[in-house]
Amino acid sequence: MDARQMKIKAAEAALSYVEDGMRLGIGTGSTADEFVRLLAEKIASGLKVLGVPTSERTARLCVELGVPLKSLDELPELDLTIDGADEVDGRLWLIKGAGGALLREKIVAAASARMIVIADESKVVETLGAFALPIEVNPFGQAATRIAIDKLASRLGLTGDLDLRKSGDGVYMTDGGHHIFDASFGRIPDAEALSTGLNSIPGVVEHGLFINMASLAIIAGPAGARTLEANT
Repeated sequence: MDARQMKIKAAEAALSYVEDGMRLGIGTGSTADEFVRLLAEKIASGLKVLGVPTSERTARLCVELGVPLKSLDELPELDLTIDGADEVDGRLWLIKGAGGALLREKIVAAASARMIVIADESKVVETLGAFALPIEVNPFGQAATRIAIDKLASRLGLTGDLDLRKSGDGVYMTDGGHHIFDASFGRIPDAEALSTGLNSIPGVVEHGLFINMASLAIIAGPAGARTLEANT
């Protein structure tokens, strides 16, 4: 089973949690794309849901495949969000944001009664941090924000490069018009302290640590899909 097949297996398992009439947050990324494709098939067969996309990319795919969408302003309270992750630990704490949609992903997840993560087994880790942590920042005062992040990392004993994400010959821009620093810490022993510290820096718009947000993870491997609950 190759990587895409594992993503499809995870998406198939997640689809069983989607009920008729749900207000559904729809994530961003390659695994979430597989979920959208399967969801569209169910909708074509009669399933009734309203989706809230977490990015312009996801919105385009949903429109293309016939998944009905609303904005989060129109549906400010959601039943369920299904989204991928770049890393998942045993507490179901996550690193997200490789696709650049971390701000909208976190807003949508926070507006949902439940969040289910779908991923392949390569994303499961003992300690978060091997995947570079995306930190979304306001372009204004970006140099000062970078210094503040570096100082925070030093206080927490974290080392590694802080790279401004690029796109082609320019700087990567999120759907909200922000930039992203990718922090290659390697290992984050105290993700909660880092999250709190980043939240206190004015120029940081959001970061990719999703703590105590996911209630279930569906992890696909060669043998099929399995579910993980926090601390299991």
